[in-house]
Amino acid sequence: MITVEVKLASSSYPVYLGSGLLTAAELLERHLGSGKTLIVSNDVVAPLYLGQVRTSLANRDVEIHIIPDGERFKTAETWYSIIDKLVDMQARRDANLIALGGGVIGDIAGFAAACYMRGIRFLQLPTTLLAQVDAAVGGKTAINHAKGKNLVGAFHQPAAVIIDSATLASLPEREFNAGLAEVVKYGAINDAGFFAWLEENAAAIRQRHADTLHHLILESVKNKSAIVSQDEKEAGIRTLLNFGHSFGHALEAESNYSRFLHGEAVSIGMVTAARLSEIRGLCQTGTAKRLATLLSILGLPVKQPADIKINGLTKALALDKKALASGLRLVLLQAMGHAVVDNQSSDDDILAAMKQSLVSPE
Repeated sequence: MITVEVKLASSSYPVYLGSGLLTAAELLERHLGSGKTLIVSNDVVAPLYLGQVRTSLANRDVEIHIIPDGERFKTAETWYSIIDKLVDMQARRDANLIALGGGVIGDIAGFAAACYMRGIRFLQLPTTLLAQVDAAVGGKTAINHAKGKNLVGAFHQPAAVIIDSATLASLPEREFNAGLAEVVKYGAINDAGFFAWLEENAAAIRQRHADTLHHLILESVKNKSAIVSQDEKEAGIRTLLNFGHSFGHALEAESNYSRFLHGEAVSIGMVTAARLSEIRGLCQTGTAKRLATLLSILGLPVKQPADIKINGLTKALALDKKALASGLRLVLLQAMGHAVVDNQSSDDDILAAMKQSLVSPE
């Protein structure tokens, strides 16, 4: 088992990585308080892993709340159903909430934990690659609004993140590939050496070699932890983690959160952002092609579907929660492994980048 510490100004918490950790009873108990415990999961993950967690917590009175699987259920109604369950349990401020599942579960259960009685303890047990390398680390919790992704949320740090890499064995290929988008992001924005390693090990990654996956997850968590530790609430450098996300979130919103997995939308968004970086003259020509090539090898889409209207995407971008009065803040590349936050892109340049992304790079 490997431990990475997320060190924040106000507090810190561990991220554990290993195989079989859902059955590590002592580890789970170590990070739970004495109050009542609610496990939130979905109807896909629960049949696979809920039994392991319940066995690990056999000495504890545990309640279960199952929600439907999918981004389209990350709504106020679903969030309120978790609050209702906590009320029905007569949970107090010493209660524990455990998020067992992917990024949607972590986001919505974490937001419930942030709001219930102004904040209760919660534990992240991420079961998808995307959640393990990104969503479960950093304390962002949220639900979607019909007009935008994650528009309603709060920062609420977990007591711990316990990553059981064995759960990746059951992950469908599309879900696994979607998680790789966030992995590639770390290399693109912050770690050129890691990006090169991903290029060199793409075949082993697709084959899910255990040692390769452990290194991939560990380096991703280290990269995110290093950034979050400097900027817990996204006042500065943490904004770099949104590379590709403004365009990606717009794609998700325009397709009613039903066409793309989050990582797929981010993959397309990163290529669009890289193309915009080239148009702006911020990075060398060929940077977008290199990025798109790796993403394609890893089974991710890099083209913006032609049937999604660009004017709808620009409206979604205008509502992006990273926008300021001075303009839309976009994360752009100066080189592979070095990103910057920029609000100087013109509407014409943004439209040109979107139109270029309608065509597969050759």
